[in-house]
Amino acid sequence: MASHRKSRPTGSLVAGLRTPALATAALTSVALLSQSAHASPAADDRPSLEEVEKKVDDLYRQAESATEKYNAAKEKTAKQRKRVDTLLDDVAQRTQKLNEAREQLGSFAAAQYRTGATAPDTATFLLADTPQDYFDQTQVMDRLTGRQKAAVDDYVTQQSETMKQRREATESLRTLTESQNDLRTAKATVQQKLTDARELLAKLTAEEKARLAAIEKRKQEEAARKAAELARQQQAEQQRQEEAAAARQEQQSGASSGTGTSGTSGTSGGTSASDSSYATKADKALAFARAQVGKPYVWGATGPDSYDCSGLTQAAWKAAGVDLPRTTYDQVNAGTTVPLSQAQPGDLVFFYDDVTHVGLYIGNGMMIHAPKPGAYVREESIYYDGEGAIHSVVRPA
Repeated sequence: MASHRKSRPTGSLVAGLRTPALATAALTSVALLSQSAHASPAADDRPSLEEVEKKVDDLYRQAESATEKYNAAKEKTAKQRKRVDTLLDDVAQRTQKLNEAREQLGSFAAAQYRTGATAPDTATFLLADTPQDYFDQTQVMDRLTGRQKAAVDDYVTQQSETMKQRREATESLRTLTESQNDLRTAKATVQQKLTDARELLAKLTAEEKARLAAIEKRKQEEAARKAAELARQQQAEQQRQEEAAAARQEQQSGASSGTGTSGTSGTSGGTSASDSSYATKADKALAFARAQVGKPYVWGATGPDSYDCSGLTQAAWKAAGVDLPRTTYDQVNAGTTVPLSQAQPGDLVFFYDDVTHVGLYIGNGMMIHAPKPGAYVREESIYYDGEGAIHSVVRPA
C-alpha cells in the first residue's frame, strides 16, 4: 500500500513539476521559447520582398525625377554660360573703345597744355568723378571744337555702355553660379538614389532575387494584357470612325448626284492631309527609336550610345525634323494633348504626376522607351507600371 501511495504523485502533472530534473527541463523549455519569441520579431523586422521591390522602384523613380532636374539645370547652365561669354566679349570690346576714347581726350588735353591756349579743361574733365559733374561746373562745351566735342560724347557713351554691360555680366555670372550649384545638387541626388537602390538589391538572397523576378514577370504579363485590351479598343474605335466616314461619303455622293455637283468636304480633306503628314514624320521618329533598342539607359544621356527617357524621345523626333525641348517637363507642353484611346504611333506617353518619364508610342498599347538605370532601350507595354502611372498623351507635330 505504501508503495502504491508513493507511485500516485509521479503520475500527477502538478507533482511532476516538483521533481528537480523535470523542473530543470521545464525551465529550459521556457527559456528556449522565450528566446524564440524574442527572435521572431527581429526576423519580422526585415522588409518583405514586395516592400523591397516598391522601395527600389521608388528610388529609381526619384532618380529619374532628379535626372530631369539635372537635365534642366544642365540646359540652363549651358545657355547662361553662352550668355556670360557673349557679355564678357562685349565688355572687352567696349573697354577697348573706351580706352581709345580716353586716349583721344588725353591727346587734346596735352595739346591744350602745351599751347597754353586755354586752361586744360579736357584734363580736368578726365579727372572729374563723372562727366556730368564737370559739365555742371564749367562751360567747357562752349570752348571745345566739333572734333573734341564728338570725342567727349563718344567717351561718355562708351563709359555708360561699358558700365551697363559689366553689371549685366556680373549678374549673369551670379546666375550661372546658381545654375552650376543646382546642377551639382541634382547630380548628387541621382547618384545617391541609385546607390541606395543597388544596396537594397545587393542584400537579397539568390532565392529572393528569383522571387522578385517572378513578381516582375507577373507585372509584365498583366501590362501586356492591358496593352492588348487597349489595342482592341483602339481597333474598334478606328473601325467605327471608318464606317461613319463611309456613311458620310455615301450620303454626300447621293446628295451631289441629286444636285449635279460633286466633291468632298474641304475639312475632311485637310484633316486627311494633316494625318498623312504626321504619320510620315512619326514613321521616321519610330524608325530611329527602334534602331536604339538595346542601348543602355544612362541618366543625362542624349545619344548616340546611350539615352535617358527624354533624351531618346528628343533624338527620335529630331530625326523626323521636329525639335523637342530637353526635359519631360517641357516636352509635355510641346504639342497637342490627346485621349489615350486616340493615341497614334509617334505620340509621346508621359508618366506619373510629376511628369518624370516619357516613352514613344508605337501602337497596340506598346511603346519604345529608356526605362531606368541598369536597363536598356526596349519595347514595352505602356502599362508597365500600372494604368494609374499614365499621365497624358501628347502629339508633338
